[in-house]
Amino acid sequence: MDINTAKSVLQNTFGYTDFRHQQASIISELINGADVFTLMPTGGGKSLCYQIPAIVLQGVGIVVSPLIALMKDQVDALKLQGVKAEFLNSSQDYEEQRRVEQLITSGNVDLLYVAPERLLSDYFLSLLDRVTIALFAFDEAHCVSQWGHDFRPEYQKLSIIGHRYPNTPKIALTATADMKTRDEIVQVLNLTGAKTFVHSFDRPNIQYRISEQKNSKEQLLRFINTEHEKDAGIVYCLSRKSVESTALWLTEQGKTALPYHAGLASDLKDNNQQRFLREDGIIIVATIAFGMGIDKPDVRFVAHLNLPKSIEAYYQETGRAGRDGMPANTWLAYGMQDVIKLKQMASQSDGNEQFKFITQRKIDALLGYCEVSSCRRQVLLNYFGETLAEPCGNCDNCLNPPVTWDGTSAARKALSTVYRTGQRFGVGHQIDVLTGKKTPKITSLNHDQLSTYNIGSELTAMEWQTVFRQLISMGYLAVEMDYGVLKLTEKARPLLKGECAIQLKVQKYKKPKQAQNKKKSIECDLSAGEQINFEKLKQQRSLWAKERNVPAYVVFHDATLMDIARINPKNSNQLLEVNGLGKTKLELYGQKIIALLT
Repeated sequence: MDINTAKSVLQNTFGYTDFRHQQASIISELINGADVFTLMPTGGGKSLCYQIPAIVLQGVGIVVSPLIALMKDQVDALKLQGVKAEFLNSSQDYEEQRRVEQLITSGNVDLLYVAPERLLSDYFLSLLDRVTIALFAFDEAHCVSQWGHDFRPEYQKLSIIGHRYPNTPKIALTATADMKTRDEIVQVLNLTGAKTFVHSFDRPNIQYRISEQKNSKEQLLRFINTEHEKDAGIVYCLSRKSVESTALWLTEQGKTALPYHAGLASDLKDNNQQRFLREDGIIIVATIAFGMGIDKPDVRFVAHLNLPKSIEAYYQETGRAGRDGMPANTWLAYGMQDVIKLKQMASQSDGNEQFKFITQRKIDALLGYCEVSSCRRQVLLNYFGETLAEPCGNCDNCLNPPVTWDGTSAARKALSTVYRTGQRFGVGHQIDVLTGKKTPKITSLNHDQLSTYNIGSELTAMEWQTVFRQLISMGYLAVEMDYGVLKLTEKARPLLKGECAIQLKVQKYKKPKQAQNKKKSIECDLSAGEQINFEKLKQQRSLWAKERNVPAYVVFHDATLMDIARINPKNSNQLLEVNGLGKTKLELYGQKIIALLT
């Protein structure tokens, strides 16, 4: 079987003229019976890599996914494109599950979505033994790895699939994995002979921006009001309490903001998630329990009010913005308490010493990324083993290069104070000593008699916070995990002795240059007439989506509507030029679109 059959499915079913990136090679490997491991960024077209082979090959394609809450939307989208797709999970009653099982055994399903727990049950494996299996697709494959940012223990049991079905092609897909995570995915899923495809991690449409945490809620509101007043977005917080208070506060400011975390009642979580997927302009405020597998293409911003746990987590979460390829913003605010809290959480985890060590290294890498003065995208891509030759021009450091100053003297004062206080205290006490405060703790310990007492009065307490945070991120200070105590590292010795100098960043940034034009750039180069057509199409799409009880993007992506608005089709042949408009959708909506625009 050659790739032309697959290309025909791409064009007629999914409405795209040609494959993107490495899709053709991946699909070719699978339809010829080989195993594949692919690393492709969010929005890069991973799903087509297994959907098309499952349609082309004889039998049913089994898609293993942890995303029970999203399976229905995924299947609804495929059915709307004419694909014979189904799912099996605990949300279905007995009769519905039996209906799907009968379709499978009669050979009337091309794609079946299941959770790993169901796949591994004796009952389901015995069902699979009676049918022809086209392939196995392990989506969100980073869940396999204990070194990944979203480890699911049940995923490690999937090793049985490789042994039980050695001759069935398998594909593991993820958007985020460092080398250690990749190695474990390949080992656990028995993909040692698999062909590996690693696509570029770059998402040039996303702008990366990081701010020092001051009044983070006010900063967030200003960011939304200035650039994303009516846009859909995700706000990530570290704790459930912060999620609820932030969602309530944004609601009080006139925003439609909904909370999402693991502690909420299931029906409320599901309702909030469905509103976010189906309605325009909803802001979801969430812990990292939210987001994996979210296929909403028009998320225009992702904001973090606290540090994520690693660069992998940051990349995965920010990658939920701008999946349609149009401009999107990411914004992160963080402070010293984030650093200390993350390190404490890492040290108190249930993992072994090696796991804790690697976790600490990941936190250090993230801190380095946050504090860098150069192009953020170059640093981000370099972490994943990719080189960007020139600065990106679309991050805060490129748009507004940070001001640096000779921080050698301030750094030596800070390090000396840590040393003279016995390396037994946290940041707050060190700053109190440096700025000459007379706290009960200082006087009782006689720290007002130290030579470093009040030698730092030229800087404010907030400025000293910035100095200490940068010294930690640069590796001159370490945070003792249990109590947030600061310790000198070996790297601090030459700096204390005056053998080297360092530059520190001034944490004062101007307003980003392109902020005020963001909305205009999203709707690209639509003329006035095309814009009118686009708005007509959006309104009609909402009605069609409500009729089918699916999110609007399941009917058509914004990019497809923009394409239609530009072409302004007068007949079906002109509609065939539109990307994302396959044969089934053309039959369902083609004449209605032409009538709407006439």
